[in-house]
Amino acid sequence: MNIRVGFGYDVHQLRDGLDFWLGGIQIPHTKGAHGHSDADVLIHAICDALLGAANLRDIGYHFPDTSNDFKGIDSKILLKRVIELLNENNYEIGNIDCTICLQSPKINPYIPEMIEILSPIMNISNSQLSIKATTTERLGFVGREEGISAYAMVLIQEKN
Repeated sequence: MNIRVGFGYDVHQLRDGLDFWLGGIQIPHTKGAHGHSDADVLIHAICDALLGAANLRDIGYHFPDTSNDFKGIDSKILLKRVIELLNENNYEIGNIDCTICLQSPKINPYIPEMIEILSPIMNISNSQLSIKATTTERLGFVGREEGISAYAMVLIQEKN
């Protein structure tokens, strides 16, 4: 059995007045993440981890921020395309473990909805996707509420 692990990380600046997309859902907040797409750091970290595990480069290679095709795009579409690439390369997901670093708002109440939205896109059960949240105790750019970051670890395996 061919088992592979991948790691993903993403960070985006937070700015006043932007929509805040995280884990495929819009969360009410005075700030939102700034980026070329919808700036969903959780989905971007998952995409990078999956692509890395399959040795398929990274999210910027497949969806460059220099392309107008991806300007403002819903990151769930990018995730769906990454899953298609995994399928084309005969891989399936074993599990995914993620951590979101954000000072505010508190997102724990939103995690079950994120799992409900993202799991079907990736053709996995809810129990295969773990999403956790933490603050940085007011330290660094996350603690100052200047940005948000996310980490993802994935295990993929060759399909039988």
